[in-house]
Amino acid sequence: MIVGILKEIKEDEHRVSMTPAGVEVMRQNGHGVLVEKYAGMASGFEDADYAKAGAEIVVTPKEVFERSEMILRVKEPQPSEYNLIREGQIYFAYLHLATSAVVTKALVKSGSVSIAYETVQRTDGSLPLLKAMSQVCGTMAVQEGAKYLEMAQGGHGVLLGGVPGVDPGMVLVLGGGVVGINAAKTACGLGARVYILDVDLDRLRYLSDVMPGSCFISVSNPATIRDLITRADVVVGAVLVPGSKTPKLVSKDMLKTMKKGAVLVDVAIDQGGCFETSKETTHSKPTYTLDGVVHYAVSNMPGALPKTATIALTNATLSYALEIANRGWQRAMKENPAIKSGANVVKGKVTYKGVAEAHGLEYTPVDELL
Repeated sequence: MIVGILKEIKEDEHRVSMTPAGVEVMRQNGHGVLVEKYAGMASGFEDADYAKAGAEIVVTPKEVFERSEMILRVKEPQPSEYNLIREGQIYFAYLHLATSAVVTKALVKSGSVSIAYETVQRTDGSLPLLKAMSQVCGTMAVQEGAKYLEMAQGGHGVLLGGVPGVDPGMVLVLGGGVVGINAAKTACGLGARVYILDVDLDRLRYLSDVMPGSCFISVSNPATIRDLITRADVVVGAVLVPGSKTPKLVSKDMLKTMKKGAVLVDVAIDQGGCFETSKETTHSKPTYTLDGVVHYAVSNMPGALPKTATIALTNATLSYALEIANRGWQRAMKENPAIKSGANVVKGKVTYKGVAEAHGLEYTPVDELL
């Protein structure tokens, strides 16, 4: 199979979908790899590194689309690329289609086989291609929250860890999944007082066993959120409903009860966000202030740390991409339920229920197309 690696063109996205080491593995398995010129530069990988690994360096994205049977990408296609995607071509990337009717309809029109990293799901419920980036986002969420607590950044001037004789700041984490646990660990490591909420009792029991004593575990419900949010210095939104829009856990009314200069970090923004007042921001303009509360809602947070994120991403995605390339998408989906669960739009049909429901489109089970 001919596999294409495109340069990312979404604003402030500096990752690339595969490292030269990944290219070498693809070549060892008999697959050709096309890499768009400068695709890996921001992640620390030169064109010469890819060429040494066996890739062919291609000058234009148009040629990558024209010659590739499978496109590997970090992010969803951008408007300038909609007409370049071919019928039957595999597009394997983070898609987050439940929040974008425009991208969904473009992929339906293309007739492509669009597989979303974020909905590839194992039988145990884990999301292996989302986990690596969730780990990055969780850690980064607290770093960003701490930064924007600085008065010069719009915050109210609290040091999360405090100092001897001064109480530490408080961090509220909504969601005890991969993002949440990494955010909580980082906040605890800084010395903050941390509360982590989730609705899953089994998850809460696990968190109670593994988290340090400075982390308080509680069941998530509106009353608890309303209480804790009035005391929080940083609130991390770490809720995920795979492939579907995120529920709004913090309302406009709750926002008015928060401390002026507190910080909301909405890691769930790429699935619609879990704060009612969230709107997507970028790394170049990461925050805005509403009712005195600083909002950080960058949808591609790991794009700011491409050297770490690209390697972690390749470590997670390579085996799945290789399986699709070795077997073809139909056989790979038949033999691996995790890959089948990643099918979002296949040959003009919406094959992921959460995406269909989000946009009022007809849902077609992917089994009907296999």
